[in-house]
Amino acid sequence: MNIHEYQAKALFSQYGVPVPQGQIATTGETAKQHAQTLAGNAWMVKAQVHAGGRGKAGGVKKVESLDQVVQMTDSLIGTHLVTHQTNSAGQPIHQVLIERTTAIARELYLSLLVDRSSRRVAVIASSAGGMDIETVAAQTPEKITTLLIDPTVGIQAYQCREVAFALELDAEQRKQMTAILTGLYRLFMEKDLSLVEINPLIVTDKGNLLAIDGKINVDDNALYRQKALAELYDASQNDEKEDRARQFDLNYVALDGDIACMVNGAGLAMATMDIIKIHSGEPANFLDVGGGTTAERVTEAFKLILSDTKVKAILVNIFGGIVKCDLIAEGIIHAIKQTATQLPVVVRLEGTRVNEGKALLEQSGLSIITAKDLNDAAQKVVKVTRGKTI
Repeated sequence: MNIHEYQAKALFSQYGVPVPQGQIATTGETAKQHAQTLAGNAWMVKAQVHAGGRGKAGGVKKVESLDQVVQMTDSLIGTHLVTHQTNSAGQPIHQVLIERTTAIARELYLSLLVDRSSRRVAVIASSAGGMDIETVAAQTPEKITTLLIDPTVGIQAYQCREVAFALELDAEQRKQMTAILTGLYRLFMEKDLSLVEINPLIVTDKGNLLAIDGKINVDDNALYRQKALAELYDASQNDEKEDRARQFDLNYVALDGDIACMVNGAGLAMATMDIIKIHSGEPANFLDVGGGTTAERVTEAFKLILSDTKVKAILVNIFGGIVKCDLIAEGIIHAIKQTATQLPVVVRLEGTRVNEGKALLEQSGLSIITAKDLNDAAQKVVKVTRGKTI
């Protein structure tokens, strides 16, 4: 689960990470009032959306008068911001963060994330922070420092100093970096996070470290015990269908194609989308219904798929391991009848009780297209999407 920048900064403050003064606003007049309480004669107006690349997309602006604060705020609120991390529709802007401007001497990058290969929390730092950190990673990886934290002892002072030396910080800044990293690691562990990112972490003109941006991802599996963080969930930042899927424990991501996919297992779902692309089709979604699929969940998945008006055909790809294929077939039949869909449905079943499942589909009286394997299923669904007969 993602949270907004202003929410991330509130957590930073609780754990001793310095952030600029700022307040959230939902109207131009409110933004003006907040700006008046912040000393200075220039302010940052920052759109609050769950996406990176806001600056390049026009969602972060420096303004130098109260009238410009009002104008910029009103021009952002109620619109959608399209960045390289959003789809073509962008994400809605319901609020902006008004902050005092800060003189920047250097921009650094700092993040903590879960490194699954080592089963450690990794600290990633770079002296080349800012909007183009992705370019740095791709073209000059030597500018990036990575260290792994042993979970039995936690982050150590020498590791903080190692990061600070790599970033070429002076003695006072090294002390600040130690405090920041110690606080971030404690935040990461206590709040069950999967990512903390500060980009940029700046060195001010006075030589102090300051987090002027912040991104936090919370592990969804821990939300049952992180109830305060769960309350920060902003459904408006997700695709409506993705939010509905969340309510039924379905893993759904909307895409731009016209072939809907319903699959059990994330790896199989990725493979399904890949083979559709190989056959020149375009998947409309990633949808993993999970290993313990039931007829009810299959029906909800169909409803979710059919709510996308771009969809021209449905590909169901199920491997019956935990769940039996005949139960899945019953769920598919029930879902088609309940939704009364007229779209072509291609089904590939494999695994436990597969013959019984295929027999149920053939005897259903419905125009379901069965496939012998995944390659056959992909070829058939691409054909029917283009109006061809099987």
